[in-house]
Amino acid sequence: MTEPTAPTRQLALVTGPTGYIGGRLVPELLAAGFAVRVMARQPRNLADRDWHDQVEIVQGDAADSDSLKQALGGVGVAYYLIHSLGSGAEFQYLDRTNAQNFAAAARACGVSRIVYLGGLYPAVGKLSPHLESRREVGEILLASGVPTTVLRAAAIIGSGSASFEMLRYLTERLPVMITPRWVESQIQPIAVRDVLRYLVGSAHMPPEVNRGFDIGGPDVMSYRQMMAGYARTAGLKARRVLALPLLTPSLSSHWVGLVTPVPNSIARPLMESLINDVICKEHDIATYVPDPDGGLITFHRAVELALQRVHDRRVTTSWSSATTVGAPSDPLPGDPAWAGGSLFVDERVCRVDATPEQLWAVIKGIGGRNGWYSWRLGWWARGLLDRLLGGPGLRRGRRDPVDLVVGDALDWWRVEDIEDVRLLRLRAEMRLPGLAWLELIVETDEQGRTLFRQRALFHPQGPAGGLYWAMIYPFHGLVFGGMQRNIALEAESRAR
Repeated sequence: MTEPTAPTRQLALVTGPTGYIGGRLVPELLAAGFAVRVMARQPRNLADRDWHDQVEIVQGDAADSDSLKQALGGVGVAYYLIHSLGSGAEFQYLDRTNAQNFAAAARACGVSRIVYLGGLYPAVGKLSPHLESRREVGEILLASGVPTTVLRAAAIIGSGSASFEMLRYLTERLPVMITPRWVESQIQPIAVRDVLRYLVGSAHMPPEVNRGFDIGGPDVMSYRQMMAGYARTAGLKARRVLALPLLTPSLSSHWVGLVTPVPNSIARPLMESLINDVICKEHDIATYVPDPDGGLITFHRAVELALQRVHDRRVTTSWSSATTVGAPSDPLPGDPAWAGGSLFVDERVCRVDATPEQLWAVIKGIGGRNGWYSWRLGWWARGLLDRLLGGPGLRRGRRDPVDLVVGDALDWWRVEDIEDVRLLRLRAEMRLPGLAWLELIVETDEQGRTLFRQRALFHPQGPAGGLYWAMIYPFHGLVFGGMQRNIALEAESRAR
């Protein structure tokens, strides 16, 4: 007698799995019974995710049609979670081209449904470049010939989201604020848990459904009310807010970039989106993904849940999880003549009177609140300059005060490689005329003594790159020499 075969699980493709939403969607799809394939430009950045061994991982890029076809082969539902926010002036062109490539590949591969998370925008009035690009991407996917669900959301409230982090830091750090007029705009925020529920539920829509849906929580409020609501939920004193008409989104973004961890390259499009009221015009999504018995999550409850995760250090993904298009991403060259260019190296080695494990514990805890163990004023000034130039500066901190994994943002660095009790390699994402890395290496000599090797590497781009290295090189002894010396002293102190 032939054993009955188990039904084949529908295969879902998640793009942008290193991002805020993509990284949280994957475990939700697995829990819902889907087979999951993820597409990433750098699969190694997923090596330490809890769900790594439960999914199929493929390397791909929306700019590469061939890699898209390989990623989309055999896929039932494809989640398009790619955007170029924060990648510079060409983000609209990149968004358009990537969406066109994805739409064509999905149609050629016979995908049953595309699900896209876009932005909520008003029915009338001029849109910000960010919202206009989100609207255009949705229209491209809807015209693809593949049944498509476009979910349009305003501010997403969840631990680690850019909207939440901007709200959180503005409210906590500024008891008195001078703000632009957009603080009076009406917004319909939505909890990230409801967004994920809508994303998963959209996979089961009938084939004839090919349209967009507005999604939002039960509360409609101004940004001023959101800040006041956050303060109440977080147990803070009431904040005073003075709105001025002179603060443009550009000026405001620089101000937000200095006060919050969100760089102005991301803060500006977010604030431009708040110039208009962003309120749901319909709630048709409930026809296909019914509201839960207890109703949608309120703003107050969403903030409570987000703060609890921050307090418990369970922020699984954040806005800084993903590298943006155009950010430095080339792996460290193994050959000094890499790409036919120069590779400047500052290398230092010292002996440490501590075990390799004790030294490694200090190295692994570097950055964030622990700092960089050298010239604090110099690091602070360089971080401030980077933020003024639109880079991340030092305010991203670290995801966890103890744990580090490949792909983690670490102030203006990103973890490129980590080998336990041996190597931490960081890639710079600050504004530079070239590519830079910092390696912190634990070794032992022939006598079994602990050695600490530190390498700063720089691959210049053009004459400006060579000039930059020449200008900063005299400070290396103060910055990198001091860092190595103080890390070694901290390890020896712990050994004693």
